[in-house]
Order: sequence, then C-alpha cells, then structure tokens
Amino acid sequence: MAHCGNCTSSPQYDHTSAGFAVITGASSGIGRELAKRAAAAGFDLVVAADEDRIYQVAVELRETGSIVDAMCVDLSTTQGVDDLVHFVEDLDRPVDLLIANAGIDYGGAFVETDLSQTLAVIDTNIRGTISLIYRVAKRMGARGTGKILVTASIVSALPGPFHATYCATKAFLYSFAHALRYELRDKGVSVTCLMPGVTDTAVYERAGMQNTWVGRLRKEDPAFVARKAFEALLTGKAVAVPSLLNKILTSLAAITPVALLTAIHAVATRPRKSGEPQ
Repeated sequence: MAHCGNCTSSPQYDHTSAGFAVITGASSGIGRELAKRAAAAGFDLVVAADEDRIYQVAVELRETGSIVDAMCVDLSTTQGVDDLVHFVEDLDRPVDLLIANAGIDYGGAFVETDLSQTLAVIDTNIRGTISLIYRVAKRMGARGTGKILVTASIVSALPGPFHATYCATKAFLYSFAHALRYELRDKGVSVTCLMPGVTDTAVYERAGMQNTWVGRLRKEDPAFVARKAFEALLTGKAVAVPSLLNKILTSLAAITPVALLTAIHAVATRPRKSGEPQ
C-alpha cells in the first residue's frame, strides 16, 4: 500500500455543522457510504484511505455543504497513523464521531501466503485501528462526549480457513470494541461494533476471492449496511448487525460447535481449482 501523505481541504466558510467526524477506509464500500451518511446528517469530515480515490470521494461529499478534508494515508504504519492524527489535531476541532472502518483482507492458506502481506492485514486491521482509537478516545473521554464505530464482521465468530489472519483480526476487534465500551461507559463515550455480513465491496477482489463460493454469493448493498450502522452509532447501540439473515447466522454461530463452524467457513472460502465444479 502506498503511503500518500497528501491531503485536500474544503474552502473554510461559516456554516452550521452537526459536529465533526473522522472516517477511515472511506474511499469505497461501507466506509464511503458511512461518509455519505455523516455528510448528509450535517457533519464536517476528515476522510482517509490508502488510495487516491479518496480525493474524488471528498469532492462528492462537499456537494452536501459539509467541510470535507481528505487524506491518502497508509494506516498500517505508525507514521501513517501519526500523520492522520496530527492532521486532525491541526484542524483544532474535537472529534464527535470516529468511524474506524479501515481494513484489508488477504486470502489463501496461511503457510502459502506471503508473510509481509499477512502481517499488513494485522497492522492495518489491528495495530492501525487500535493506535487511532487510542489517540481519539482518550480526548473524547477527557471531554466527556463522543461516539466510536468499530467495523468488525460476522466472521468474528467464525474461525476462517483460507482467511485465518483476517478472521482473527475481526474477532480481536469484536472483543476490543465491547471491552472499550465498558471502560468508557461512565465517560460519556459510546462504542458501537459493526458486524456486516457478505457485502458488495472491493474487499473480495483485493483478497483474491472471486473464485470462491462466498465471492460469487449475492451480497448486501453497502448503503444499507451503512444506514443501519450509522443509526446504531448515533443512538449509542453496542452492536449493529445489518439484516435478519446476519442476526440469525451470528445467533447460530454462538451455539454451533467450533469444528463445524470452521469446516463450513472452509467450504465457503476455499479457492476453486481450475476445472473444479462450481
């Protein structure tokens, strides 16, 4: 991933704002739709992602009348997180909403993957997310107000063959979000964990999952997922599980033997070999 380190800003003008939001992983998919929700609700934004597309997203978001700053930054690195935090601090505005949505996947049997790419999944999904939340949540707690959304996944409850590291990072985030919510409950800060299912985002292409069963499955609209997530965030709910099907799946996962869950996930995510029946 390229560390761009560049940013763009809206013209600064007087207007009434609902607050200030920071959203990572906002160049596409759920993150982009969450940014659209926040802008439509009147929030000014800093949107960040690891690709230049984030600048075009910012241009589109400014059409709502919100002030939108964009930064292309690699949040798998300490420098990337520092750059984003310093950029936000230089704006001298308290963060009302932090949507920690940045995440990547890298598929394949663990011992056959490239270790550097596997570690990048951990660095982005866990290290970068935790570093950013630590810096922002500390200030929220000191002010006595703020809301945080952490994007986990329904695979948080599923050991994931062929995506072992990714699923483990999402399980970490699920646990972390609930623990942090408890710690901040008396400080005026709410933490919401988003548990999306199979959603129509670029993650499947980036993870090389086009030739898997789950990669070909009909997927949920990221706009629908974002709407449910944003509603849960604003109301301070602990968990957002979009759609009845995902709620059923997460409930079943809680009572299903782990060996069976692992086998089911393996069938869904195992890459198909050339000539193998679909």
